[in-house]
Amino acid sequence: MSLSNCSLPILGFAAFSGTGKTTLLEKLIPALVEKGIRIAMVKHAHHDFDVDKPGKDSYRLRKAGATQMLISSRYRHALMTETPDDECTLNQLLGQLDQNNADLVLVEGFKHQAFPKIELHRAALDKPWLHPDDPNIVAVACDNSPSPASSSELSSSSLPRLDINDIENLVGFIQRWMESHYAQTATCDSLSPTMLSMEDGKSKILAAISTSEHNETCGLNELPNRVLSADIVAPVNVPSSTNSAMDGYAIRSDDIERESYRLVGEVFAGHHYAVKLTAGECVRIMTGAPVPEGADTVIMREQANDDNGTVSFDTSKGVVRAGQNVRQAGEDLRKGATVFHTGKRIGAAELGMMASLGFDRAEVFRPIKVALFSTGDEVQAPGTSAKSHCIYDANRYTLRAMLTKLGCDILDFGIIEDTKAALHDTLIAATEQADMVISSGGVSVGDADYIKTVLSQLGNINFWRVNMRPGRPLAFGKLGDVPFFGLPGNPVAVMVTFLQFVEPALRKMQGDTYWQPEIFSAITQERIRSRRGRTEYTRGIYSISANGQLEVRSTGSQGSGILRSMSEANCLIEVAPDVDNAEVGDRVTIIPLASRL
Repeated sequence: MSLSNCSLPILGFAAFSGTGKTTLLEKLIPALVEKGIRIAMVKHAHHDFDVDKPGKDSYRLRKAGATQMLISSRYRHALMTETPDDECTLNQLLGQLDQNNADLVLVEGFKHQAFPKIELHRAALDKPWLHPDDPNIVAVACDNSPSPASSSELSSSSLPRLDINDIENLVGFIQRWMESHYAQTATCDSLSPTMLSMEDGKSKILAAISTSEHNETCGLNELPNRVLSADIVAPVNVPSSTNSAMDGYAIRSDDIERESYRLVGEVFAGHHYAVKLTAGECVRIMTGAPVPEGADTVIMREQANDDNGTVSFDTSKGVVRAGQNVRQAGEDLRKGATVFHTGKRIGAAELGMMASLGFDRAEVFRPIKVALFSTGDEVQAPGTSAKSHCIYDANRYTLRAMLTKLGCDILDFGIIEDTKAALHDTLIAATEQADMVISSGGVSVGDADYIKTVLSQLGNINFWRVNMRPGRPLAFGKLGDVPFFGLPGNPVAVMVTFLQFVEPALRKMQGDTYWQPEIFSAITQERIRSRRGRTEYTRGIYSISANGQLEVRSTGSQGSGILRSMSEANCLIEVAPDVDNAEVGDRVTIIPLASRL
């Protein structure tokens, strides 16, 4: 029933004059916007009108003869078009809307045209019902006291009856109607009446995720890639004593001008010279060895000339300065200082630092247990004989690899058959054992009602359309206290949605406070196709040009089922929603993949 120039759901409000259509819409639109629904509004007026003001430049230019006047400022722009011959049709008006930046078109007026409408009716006006003669009316909204005749006529209709004064009820109906519209008319990337931006989706997910409260103590060999659940505090100074930064000779700084020195000893790392150094004396010293008492300067061995215990220094090979080549006790780290804060992920450098301080263990967050399964009767396990009309399950293995890289414990439930009982039993078992549950497949429109029926019995799950490609359909919510992610079925879409939504959530659960994904800027070597209004992720290969500039190109065909494109890629090319296409020579954002896949 939608008009041909609009891909969005269109919903009108049909009523006689005086019913209060505009007043109702003034209350209804903010309530829909609060739900994340972007509204485009079309209003028909039965009288002449002018949105411009006499005397303004745009008004003067229109009156001078411009049939189209486009005026723009920092905050809005408006196109005024003169139509002296024929009034624009609703279809023509819809064609002028920016449909990439809206989720729903509301129409006031055009009540005789064929598109879905809600009839508004107030008994006090004593007007006839419209729905008996208009098959496009999908519901009626009336007050609570219709006349007896009016009530009888309404009761004979099967249309939903809404309270015209209950905005929340009206919003709920519109959301359900939009879902039904998408389920009937859209492809697999239409699930929810709300089109979330990438950032909004990520923010909603992270706001619902809590850091784990479970920790454990592990030895050094078990610590790599784990996240600290308690601060590491230095038990000693680093260095523990004032020591030499190189092989050479230790002297007193007040002796720098002396022509020669008497060699009185030598000291190696791990040993010390127990006698205080006096004027005219020097000690041969090795890197890391403690500087003798009284000494505070080390001259490198290459400048020294040792003549049977009489040492002189060649200043032409380097100026001698007081305090040179000496590392003071606590110079790197003072005793009692915080070395690493809670939330730090332990890598090779952190592990070495802890060992150097004498730690043989540390408190870390317990690994997150993730339950994982695939859905769909068309999915079969690798290693089995190929069946007609079936595909091998790749998603579980890509997800396992990414979860393993994040240090998760994986509970693999395999492939779940497409029955309510199987999914119900699997989800019950998963939530009892895991800290997070992830499924792949089953969030397209064809499966939406079935999935919702099962999940709604066990928790609160939202089905979203995220304004991105690939990976638009996404389910997220809680099964009890356990976060649940329903990822798409296409292999590349699974990987991209995992990187953008699941990994940040997992890292927050792990207590990984300081992580941020790497992003760089590169110059694209080819045209990267996109569509304004959504975030586009293209698999890419970046390299450094001869002049040291980061450059990037795509891996070729970008179908969301082409895993080869992810295997060849070393980055994702991100094109922002405010860009139509990235042209050759444009700067684009790239997200390196080497550390994440």
